[in-house]
Amino acid sequence: MNRFRLTGEPLDLAALRAELADPGCGGFVAFEGWVRNFNDGREVRRLEYEAYVPLALREGERIIAEACERFGVTRVLCVHRVGTLAIGELAVWVGVSAPHRDEAFRACRHVIDEVKHRVPIWKQEHYVDGLSGWVNCERCAADSHEHAGAPDGQRHGHGHG
Repeated sequence: MNRFRLTGEPLDLAALRAELADPGCGGFVAFEGWVRNFNDGREVRRLEYEAYVPLALREGERIIAEACERFGVTRVLCVHRVGTLAIGELAVWVGVSAPHRDEAFRACRHVIDEVKHRVPIWKQEHYVDGLSGWVNCERCAADSHEHAGAPDGQRHGHGHG
C-alpha cells in the first residue's frame, strides 16, 4: 500500500492511525494541517488543491523513504486532500510510528516540511471578497521549471497550515 496518498475524500483518522500500529513502536506522532479562514491579511472562504498526480505520488514516496532511512522510523504515512475544502477541513495528515518519540517527532516534521517544499500540489485560496489567488506559486515557479501541469503556468510547491 502506498505511504503517500492523494484523495478527494475526507480523511478517516482512526483508520490512518491503525495502519501505523506496530507493537515494536513506543512513539507515535501526527501532524494535521487544517484549512484556516485567514491568510496574509485576507479572509478566506475556501481552498482548492490541485496536484500533478504521477509526480506528486513519486516524490511523496521518495520523501517518506528518506524519513525512514534518515530517522530510523518504522512506519510513515502521509495523505493530502485534493479538490475543494471548506474552512476547518483537514487538508493534510502525516503520521509516524517509531521505537522512540524523538525519531517520530523529527521524521514527522521532516515529512511535512519536504512535502510542502517538493511535492507538486497547488493551493488556490478563495476569499470572502470574491477574488482568489494561487498561494506560493510565484516563488515556486522561480524555484523550479522542470515540472509541467501546474495551474496558470506555475510550476511547483504549495503551503499549508
